[in-house]
Amino acid sequence: MELQALKDVARQVRRDVITMTNKAGAGHPGGSFSCTEALVALYFDVMNIDPKDDKNPSRDRFVLSKGHAAPALYGVLCERGYFGREEFDSFRQLHGILQGHPDAKKCPGVDASTGSLGQGISIAAGMALGAKLSGNPCHVYTIIGDGESQEGLVWEASMAAAHYKLDNFTVIFDHNGLQIDGSNDEVMSLGDIGAKWRAFGYDVIEVEDGNDMQQVLDALHAPACPGKPRLIHLHTTKGKGVSFMEGQVGWHGKAPNAEEAARALKELED
Repeated sequence: MELQALKDVARQVRRDVITMTNKAGAGHPGGSFSCTEALVALYFDVMNIDPKDDKNPSRDRFVLSKGHAAPALYGVLCERGYFGREEFDSFRQLHGILQGHPDAKKCPGVDASTGSLGQGISIAAGMALGAKLSGNPCHVYTIIGDGESQEGLVWEASMAAAHYKLDNFTVIFDHNGLQIDGSNDEVMSLGDIGAKWRAFGYDVIEVEDGNDMQQVLDALHAPACPGKPRLIHLHTTKGKGVSFMEGQVGWHGKAPNAEEAARALKELED
């Protein structure tokens, strides 16, 4: 897909996030917006997937470890053809397929149920190891959050992936600097992210602007490093795309009201 077309999809996904969270009166728009470009790039340009054959054993896998960003994933899955837009009405509703966090038993295109922070990257590393052992050619991708990376489970999974030389495994680090209780530095400083992951044995790619589609694509298409899992460190902006949400910790888990939703949709339309 052409670059502008990918940007257009990302804009539509952001509109869908606003619509879903406003209607439900709940959700996480801030962290959904910071990883939108990464999700669109993966599903429309990078991964070997087919919505019409979504159980193909050789398909690439994706795990949204920061499961609270589910609205962005649902927007992407809808645009990619896994389900119709009418399903947005069921977001966070009892028996609906679009739960507050991804549910692999309910939602087409979801490879793993996530939400408990730290577990998603662990599941994804296990998928990559299983693929290696069985000779499956698939590649496994996961998006983790910065607040999530205060969980010890993230580092256990990362150590295992490097130990088993999982070069079929890519971790995308959505570093927007904010989490539910404040900034990363206020809650629990993460230090030098790149240095830590390199010390764990990863091939690390730094992306200065993780909300710039071209920069994200360049990182995802970079030549593989045999014998090493990869970390793509995206420096992103929470709430990216809507001026009054950008860089505001309060929009981590707050749904826009009717007036705010209208303002946001107008900005995204313009």
